[in-house]
Amino acid sequence: MQLFTFLLLCLLPLLASCAEDFYKLLGITRNANDKEIKKAYRQLSKKFHPDKNPGDATAEKKFVEIAEAYDVLSDSTTRKIYDQHGHEGLAQHKQGGGQHHHDPFDLFSRFFGGSGHFQHGERRGPNMEVKISVPLRDFYTGRDTDFAVEKQAICSACEGSGSADGVVETCQSCGGRGVKIQKHMLAPGIFQQVQSACDVCGGKGKSVKKPCPHCKGTRVVREPETHDLHIEKGAPRGVRITYENEAEESPDWVAGDLIVHLVEQDPGLEEEEQHRNDGTFFRRRGKDLFWREVLSLREAWMGDWTRNITHLDGHVVRLSRKRGEVVQPNQVEIVKGEGMPIWHGDREEGNDEDFGELHVEYLVILPDQMEQGMEKEFHALWDKWRKKNGVDLMQDGGRPGSKHEHTGHDEL
Repeated sequence: MQLFTFLLLCLLPLLASCAEDFYKLLGITRNANDKEIKKAYRQLSKKFHPDKNPGDATAEKKFVEIAEAYDVLSDSTTRKIYDQHGHEGLAQHKQGGGQHHHDPFDLFSRFFGGSGHFQHGERRGPNMEVKISVPLRDFYTGRDTDFAVEKQAICSACEGSGSADGVVETCQSCGGRGVKIQKHMLAPGIFQQVQSACDVCGGKGKSVKKPCPHCKGTRVVREPETHDLHIEKGAPRGVRITYENEAEESPDWVAGDLIVHLVEQDPGLEEEEQHRNDGTFFRRRGKDLFWREVLSLREAWMGDWTRNITHLDGHVVRLSRKRGEVVQPNQVEIVKGEGMPIWHGDREEGNDEDFGELHVEYLVILPDQMEQGMEKEFHALWDKWRKKNGVDLMQDGGRPGSKHEHTGHDEL
C-alpha cells in the first residue's frame, strides 16, 4: 500500500502536466472576472453538451473538462491554489479533503434548470422574445456590441434549492410530486381518478426549514443578464437572433430560447455628435437606400453645383451637375453601389454584387417672392427669348388660343 501511495505521488506531477490549462480551456485570460468565467462556461457547456453531440466522445470529454475548469475558477480558494500551484496543487488539495467537484450535469442544471439534460423527456420552459432598436448605421457597417435583459434566473446563492443550509425535505404524503391522485367510486365497479394538489405541502412537493435569504425560498431571482450581440452587415430589419437556453430559468425545467428581434431605430438629432452624418437620415427599402436632396431654383435651372453627402460609414458620395444641366423637380438619380450591403441571406446564387443602390430624389425650392429689380430682369429675359424663338407661351403650355377668347364661349 505504501508503494502504491509513493507511485501515485510520483505520477501526480506528470498527470498534472498533461492536463489542459483551465483558462485556455474556457478561452479567457488569467485576470478574467467572475462574470467572464460564468459567461464562458454558459457558452461552451451548451456547445459541447453530450445531448447535442450524441456519440461524440471528444465532445463529452470536453464537457466534463469545461465543468471542472469552471468549478475550480469560480471558487476563490481553489482558483488561488490553481494560480499558484497549477493542477498539481489542486490534486494535493483534493487529497487533503478539499473541494469535492460537482457532477458536470448537476453543474449544468444550476445554469439552465431541469436535470442537466436536453433530452429524455425533459420539460422545457417558454421562449422569451425581446426587441432591440438598432440605428441604420449599425445595419450598414455591422457591429459587435452587447445588451442586457432582465429575466428569471436560478438563485446562485442556494443553487436553486431554496434552502439556506442545503437541506430540502420531501413531502411524505405526495412523495415530492406535489399532487395526489384519489379514486372515487361512481357506481359499483366504476371508478374515477381525481388529481388534486397535495393538502400537506400545498402542492410544492418539497419544503425547507431555513429559506435562502437571497431568494426567500422561491429558488429563483430576477436579475439582469448581459449577452453579446453580433449585427451582420446588411441584416434585414426584424431579423431574429436566437440564443439557445437563455430564456427564463427554473430548477423545474430546461430554459427555453431567448429570441432577439432587431428593429430599425428612428433617426434623431439627439444622436452623439461623432455618429451624426447625412446618412443618419437615409431611408431604407430592402437593399436600397433613399435620400432627398434640396436644390434652389438657380441650381435646378442653371446647374453648376456640387454636393458632398457623408454616408453611414463616413465616406463621401459626390453629387453634381455641370453648368447648363437642368434638374427637374422630383427627378430621381440612381447611384450604383451606394446602397445597403447585400446580406448573405438575400444574395442570389451567382450574384457578386456587394451593395444595393442609392436613390436620390431632388426637391426644387422656389423663392417665396422676388425682388422688384430681379423680377423685371427675369421677365425681360424671358420675353426676349420668347420673341427670338417664336414661342407662344399660351399655346406651348396647352392653354386655349386667342380664337377661343373672342367666341364668348367658356371652355370650363
